Amino acid sequence: MKDEDSRKLKSAISGILVVDKPSGMTSHDVVSILRKGTGFRRIGHTGTLDPRASGVLVVLIGPAVRLSEYLVCDKKGYEAVIRFGSVSDTYDGDGNVVQTGREIPQDEEKIMDAMAEFTGEIVQVPPAYSAIKIHGKKAYELARQGQEVKLEGRKVTIYSFDFIEYAAPELIADIVCSSGTYVRSLAHDLGKKLGCGAYLSGLKRTRSGNFSLRDAVPLSDLQKSFEDGTWYQYLIPAADALGEYEEVMLDMETEANILHGRRIPAEPGEHETFGKAVSEQGELIALLEFVPETMEWKPKKVFYQ
Repeated sequence: MKDEDSRKLKSAISGILVVDKPSGMTSHDVVSILRKGTGFRRIGHTGTLDPRASGVLVVLIGPAVRLSEYLVCDKKGYEAVIRFGSVSDTYDGDGNVVQTGREIPQDEEKIMDAMAEFTGEIVQVPPAYSAIKIHGKKAYELARQGQEVKLEGRKVTIYSFDFIEYAAPELIADIVCSSGTYVRSLAHDLGKKLGCGAYLSGLKRTRSGNFSLRDAVPLSDLQKSFEDGTWYQYLIPAADALGEYEEVMLDMETEANILHGRRIPAEPGEHETFGKAVSEQGELIALLEFVPETMEWKPKKVFYQ
């Protein structure tokens, strides 16, 4: 393919890849693999997934990287494995794990009652071994140096904390929580509440905003598709990713107006505050803001020039 044709193709490609990240790999590692495989430099993700965790990582390709702040990915879902009877300085299996010697709960009702106390809006203290910065340094850097790390509690929301299965000493739980929640802290606090100690021994992200494991492609499958050039089949169009936005279909004239930053008239009736301008070819052209005083849509962010 000629360089000019390649540039035109890349400028026309924009969308989302939902990757099922394997454990033991950082989110940055995944982005690096995708950059190499697709040949795109403009690639980013909507939220880091810890190396130890697997599951949903939402990756933006091409002009869609500018959608990051508009995608609703603030609600996360996880399947967590919590091990009772031991504590860890990192709150997971990567740290120094010490058995407490205390009796592991056998009563499932008692465990579920304790879980219920961690639902709703709670104040959570992040682990000392976290990337939160203290005076310009990451907390885990200070902790590794043997310094005492004191982090302030922060409000998070646990929408649900559901019991799935229990085979002592390990509990499998389903968690839906707000962005910024530390599942490691949730496991640690549950163990403290039960009086036996606990740490997070396994974690899989099952949902990030509107994207779930059903949308996700194993990274190994993507890597195979790079070799035969079929990776485009996994790309979710940018317009489809904004399912909650009102759709405004453009013809050639209104598309040209939007691309030049001009307002276009809105259809009579009620409208949402924001809309997505979609071309006749189904491409996301821009994000729009409704102006009720003049019954017009004005461009808020244009994706194509």
